[in-house]
Amino acid sequence: MAAPVTGPARVAGGAPGADPVIETVGLTKHYGPTVAVDHLDLTVRRGEIFGLLGPNGAGKTTTILMLLGLTEPTAGHARVLGLDPTRAPLEVKRRVGYLPDDVGFYGELTGRQNLGYTARLNRIPDAEAAARIDDLLEEVGLTDAADRPVEGYSRGMRQRLGLADALVKDPEVLILDEPTVNIDPEGVREILALVQSRRDAGLTVLLSSHLLHQVEQTCDRLGIFLSGRLVACGTVDELTGGGTGEWTIEIATEGAPDRVAEVLGGVAGVRGVERTGRRWIVTATHDVRAAAARALVDAGVDVLEIVHHRSDLDDVYHRWFGGDHDTGADGEVTA
Repeated sequence: MAAPVTGPARVAGGAPGADPVIETVGLTKHYGPTVAVDHLDLTVRRGEIFGLLGPNGAGKTTTILMLLGLTEPTAGHARVLGLDPTRAPLEVKRRVGYLPDDVGFYGELTGRQNLGYTARLNRIPDAEAAARIDDLLEEVGLTDAADRPVEGYSRGMRQRLGLADALVKDPEVLILDEPTVNIDPEGVREILALVQSRRDAGLTVLLSSHLLHQVEQTCDRLGIFLSGRLVACGTVDELTGGGTGEWTIEIATEGAPDRVAEVLGGVAGVRGVERTGRRWIVTATHDVRAAAARALVDAGVDVLEIVHHRSDLDDVYHRWFGGDHDTGADGEVTA
């Protein structure tokens, strides 16, 4: 297996490219009266791992099916590698690897034979396919089990074989739908390390999951998906540092305490000011540390310390999925 990677590593040679690989504009899917995906605007850039984070039933799988041309949108459109999946589904499938949450294989065939079948479907020459399959089996840690029937594989082994199957055609984009469901922690670590190593080699990855820490540790950016809508999108730092609409800043001061509350309250973006001894707790809509410091110094107040109390992704996750949200009259999800 590839060596584990800790934390969201960056693409070798620089940050993910600015050019979009996946784009959706107003993408919508209705199943009768049910709205599975609701006006989704999404961009995934070349060379990044983008995570779709949301509970089961949020619309993540439906979105993936539309990106692959496996179901048609009710409204809006998508582009994958510049292609319309509805009009060119075969070309999209040729260039995109896909691992569903419950991958299927021919149980009586061996792991190697199943990969060979996929290679033939993708018209890969036999000699090239054989060498590629050997490399992939080693990469996913299945060399010793390669010539055993898949019907005897564990769930984790099937998922690793599924990852090899998605990679056998050497895709430009890899889409993973809940790739680690019902896999033991060591198997999860190995699969995510492999995904990261592939991204480091230039592959673009879209990873759908309801598992918070899996997304946090693996993805460059993530989108929070709820009731068919993308309600927040950005890096972990962006989402935890103000993406939910509130910063909490603690300021230690000396001198003129009677003026501090008034000065801080006059800083643009400040929502509230609370005093605790010589310290002040400021809540704001964005990062106001520099503006607050300037205002205090100009007012003759000595600033001893400014600390940003950043929430973590658990806070963001529970804000959206822990019941502390509501849906307004216009259908917009609010918190």
